[in-house]
Amino acid sequence: MEITSKRMLELRTGIDISQAKLSKVLGISQSALNRYENNQAAKPDNVLLKYTDYFDVSADYLLGRTDRPEGILYNNEPEILKRKIIREEEWEDFIEACFDPRSPMNKKLKEIMMQMAGGEGS
Repeated sequence: MEITSKRMLELRTGIDISQAKLSKVLGISQSALNRYENNQAAKPDNVLLKYTDYFDVSADYLLGRTDRPEGILYNNEPEILKRKIIREEEWEDFIEACFDPRSPMNKKLKEIMMQMAGGEGS
């Protein structure tokens, strides 16, 4: 099986989405998607681009040029972390957003994160 077809299939089945549902999201027919995944038809560029966007993988990964799937979001860094100096209140807000308040370990995890950030954030 061609690497692109194999990866298309793996990406879809990896998140347990049906061909029917994904084909609707991509704006193509289910039969076309089936042919692409089974390497029975050429994959149009616009379909490959939709795949890379939907699964947040690089085109190089989808085409088999690399085994690293990193897409745009993989390398995304919050603005707060791009700055050298971060105020303590900003760290608190950032850390607060990282944890589920219903978690029994929420308070302890936030305390540990604040201790770790102490030297960099203040």
